[in-house]
Amino acid sequence: MNDSKNMVKIAVEALSDKKAEDIKILDIGKISPIADYFIIANGLNRNQVQAMSDNVDDELTKAGYVIKQLEGYSTGNWILMDYNDIIVHIFSEEDRHFYNLEKVWHGGVNVSIEEL
Repeated sequence: MNDSKNMVKIAVEALSDKKAEDIKILDIGKISPIADYFIIANGLNRNQVQAMSDNVDDELTKAGYVIKQLEGYSTGNWILMDYNDIIVHIFSEEDRHFYNLEKVWHGGVNVSIEEL
């Protein structure tokens, strides 16, 4: 299994452990050089969104992956976690609807965790 797929599986499991809502995996590797996958999820409030981010980072760090960049943690509205091969977007519900990354990145292919 390649690293990006393994990272996606770890991140999705970490998000699920913190009750993330509507987790989506977008394969963007063929339409953008910035990453292989986007993971998009949302939480119900700032504390949950931050807990989801903490858990993703804890689990990926345990597996030996280092975060390149973290944005938006203090506000908890949209946290962007860049691990080079994957980028995790964790939103508040309102901000997820507003920014609608799934529509913006409509050229990406939705994949399920089972397909990885």
